Amino acid sequence: MLQAPGDDSIPLMEPAVSPLPDDVAALKALLRLSTERAVAAEQRAASVEAELANARARESATEALIAHYKLQIAKLKREQYGTSAERTRRLLEQMEFELEELEADAAEEGLIAEAAATRTAKVAAFERRKPARKPFPDHLPRERIVIPSPCSCPACGSDRLTKLGEDVTETLEVIPRSWKVIQTVRERIACRECEKITQPPAPFHVVPRGWAGPSFLAMLLFEKYGQHQPLNRQADRFSREGVPLSVSTLADQVGAATFALMPIFRLIESHVLAAERLHGDDTTVPIKAKGKTETGRLWDYVRDDRPFGGADPPAVIFHYSRNRRGEHPRAHLETWSGILQADAYAGYGELYDAGRQPGQILEAGCFAHARRKFFELADVEGAARKKSRGKKASFIYPIALEAVQKIDALFAIERNSNGKTAAERLAVRQELSAPLMAGLKEWLEAQLAKLSNKHDLAKAINYMLRRWDAFARFLDDGRICLSNNAAERALRCVPLGRKAWLFCGSDRGGQRAAIAYSLIQTARLNNVDPQAWLADVLARIAEHPVNRLDELLPWKWKSKSLMLTSDPSNIATWNLVRTPN
Repeated sequence: MLQAPGDDSIPLMEPAVSPLPDDVAALKALLRLSTERAVAAEQRAASVEAELANARARESATEALIAHYKLQIAKLKREQYGTSAERTRRLLEQMEFELEELEADAAEEGLIAEAAATRTAKVAAFERRKPARKPFPDHLPRERIVIPSPCSCPACGSDRLTKLGEDVTETLEVIPRSWKVIQTVRERIACRECEKITQPPAPFHVVPRGWAGPSFLAMLLFEKYGQHQPLNRQADRFSREGVPLSVSTLADQVGAATFALMPIFRLIESHVLAAERLHGDDTTVPIKAKGKTETGRLWDYVRDDRPFGGADPPAVIFHYSRNRRGEHPRAHLETWSGILQADAYAGYGELYDAGRQPGQILEAGCFAHARRKFFELADVEGAARKKSRGKKASFIYPIALEAVQKIDALFAIERNSNGKTAAERLAVRQELSAPLMAGLKEWLEAQLAKLSNKHDLAKAINYMLRRWDAFARFLDDGRICLSNNAAERALRCVPLGRKAWLFCGSDRGGQRAAIAYSLIQTARLNNVDPQAWLADVLARIAEHPVNRLDELLPWKWKSKSLMLTSDPSNIATWNLVRTPN
């Protein structure tokens, strides 16, 4: 501390000393040193990331190899000691399902490791050892697509060219119920003038160094996730058609194709989360675990504005989780705010907090859920069927029947205004639905006073009265639907296929299923053939400009065949490219 001269009572502050030198050259040297350190730190981080990706890929490959050997041992034991009834066959099928997911995991981890290794020069990508692939059967027809060679030498411009040979890349492709192997020929050309050897670049494959064409990959994905056919059943069908392919080989392609389609999934996710109103639901999905099967969940969120004349295309995204804790929907909708139409699951509770950031989510009740609780107590036809089978029929409650009729009156009003704008729907609701809702609430309160709290009817009534604000919110907003059926319809693909594929082999398998279901169900919502769309997207996605990737979304998609047939000049150009002289 400094003091003023002649006055010891007045302290002065010490002058601040800058940590930076005043010399320009020294400053430049310090800046250069900081930059070099930052680059070195970035390189070390990239190396660590690549090494971690390699370790994960190595672990996945090892697990897949162990599962493969276990399956082979089980098959050999069965052949040696004979079959042991139905249980052994089902056990082998379960092991094949598990191997399927592990092989897909290994393929995906290998691609991640390869992508991480490209960002560093010090770490080489992990290369998974695979058994040599057998050549394609000779009986399959071959279609030669010759990439035209240059007419002059790219190096010196001379036209004195000589063909030295050619490289042939065989890709297995499928045309519905017809198989063929496409041979892509790349001729090597030598210049007699400068002795320079040139060759056209190799064609793009969706899967690096892959042998499966985009239509074949699309069929695999659609059959597995759209038609609920596990890969072992698809492999059996291919073998009967004369194309033997192992389950592990097919699973490899599924994992790699799902990885390639991730950008499209992210675009669909962004489109869904840009909506002002969403439908949400979830269902169970069995997950293979050690010695048992656990119960995971698949969640879906649907954007569909067509009921009130919205112009935005519909779409759905799926998410997978190992359990049903409320943290999962909170994570799925972390950046979203708006109107959520869902059931009364308690896990959504924190989403409806008034102080939630980035904004409050308003709850909209589902009248279909409320009606279902009354309908189960008033199912006259169901009671008659049980009675005809000699079973004890449940009691029919007149109060439940009347409640169903009152709710059906609200649905009748909605059906007449379906497709109208939100403002038109709101006007109809204020005029016709509001009096019915007021009467319904008064009637429910009167009936509840006559019942015991433990009665099934009381539980059904309380389901509505305790959430009355959420059920009545549609009277003030024309965008809200009366039911959550949009989410239930999109989610129906899961329970339809559960009996066919039994369970997901791993958490990664559940995540892959969520991505595939998102793509396929979104295509269906937009009346697009999922398999044709997937085939075209897989064929075009790598060469498509990143800033125009949204053109491949289902509601914007036009197949190359449609673009060609719409312009005759395109057809001529396409024919010249495919069959050069």
